[in-house]
Amino acid sequence: MAGKLALVLLLMALIAAPEILSPYHRSLALAILADVALAVSWAFFSGPSRYLSLATGAFFGAGAYLTAIVGARVPWPLPVLGGALMGCAMALVVGALALRLRGPYFAVFTFGLAELAKHTLIWYETGVTGTVGRLLLAPPGPWTLYYTVLCLAGLAVVTALLLRRSRWGYALVGIGADEERAETLGIDTTRVKVGTFALSAAFMGAVGAAMAPRWTYLDPQVFNPFVSFQTVIMALLGGATTVAGPIVGAVFLGLASEILLLKFRYFYMLGLGLTLIVVVLALPSGLAGLASRLRPSPSPLPRPQP
Repeated sequence: MAGKLALVLLLMALIAAPEILSPYHRSLALAILADVALAVSWAFFSGPSRYLSLATGAFFGAGAYLTAIVGARVPWPLPVLGGALMGCAMALVVGALALRLRGPYFAVFTFGLAELAKHTLIWYETGVTGTVGRLLLAPPGPWTLYYTVLCLAGLAVVTALLLRRSRWGYALVGIGADEERAETLGIDTTRVKVGTFALSAAFMGAVGAAMAPRWTYLDPQVFNPFVSFQTVIMALLGGATTVAGPIVGAVFLGLASEILLLKFRYFYMLGLGLTLIVVVLALPSGLAGLASRLRPSPSPLPRPQP
């Protein structure tokens, strides 16, 4: 009961945040909500399946650039829906090829996706349109952006919860534990992996489309591999195999990065790298796993006397 009450109060606070927060803190809340949506959507594929995807920057950039191209010509939130479809379409193509690879090969393939998309776009813009970059004209208001990203974050969390309790969720866990055995049990591993990967990418593309109006100008550098690494660190820091873990990691790292970028700008990337190393070596289950280990176990019931 207390947990449900806390959840309701948190939701009410998030809805009322634009009314009570200053523009700076509203912008910070918007960035953290976007990080939550990215980390949760990354985790509901890569967490149980153990496929390390570094394609977040590619899907995020595709959604953002789509908003830059069509945002002034179509009503909101159609660019967000278009970003979701763009991310989903890219993931279906990439997943059909890359999800046949395992281990580090899949990670390397997806890492190169953002660079491939960026340089393809640069070639197209310079060779066909004769210019590089787009101005974002007539962006929606800050309140519209905030509630759009809040809805995406909430929808990502609900999707993660539903997926964990579904047949596909159990299939992903089986794939992560032993993919060959999962195939022998009759699970269509390719369909499950590609479908969940595409669902994850749809959220990433939608978040990129929703966040694009924060900038007045976008160029192909929006396909930034830093987005991929930051999302992975957030999910792993909190615990990628849980729903709450990526949320905790995104909030923690979002607040920490805001402080570090202001005071220790040149050490921020070093700190992220060290955080990833520490999490992988010392906290493989993230902060959520650490909390569950530190939680005292219930004492056994006394045995009845004869």
